[in-house]
Amino acid sequence: MTHRTRPPSRICPNCDGFASAAITLGGRDRNGHLRTITAHCPACHGTGMLTIRRSVLSPVGR
Repeated sequence: MTHRTRPPSRICPNCDGFASAAITLGGRDRNGHLRTITAHCPACHGTGMLTIRRSVLSPVGR
């Protein structure tokens, strides 16, 4: 019997699925909240997943 193959992974290889990170700016505002900025992965634009290319899914030679 043949073994089933898994579909290609859609998780972004650059950020491993952790697409956004909150970075503190080192200080607090007047209300006492930490000042933060959000940095997104440039490869997946903050989604954590990449789209699968059709060339990966189609068999070779067809």
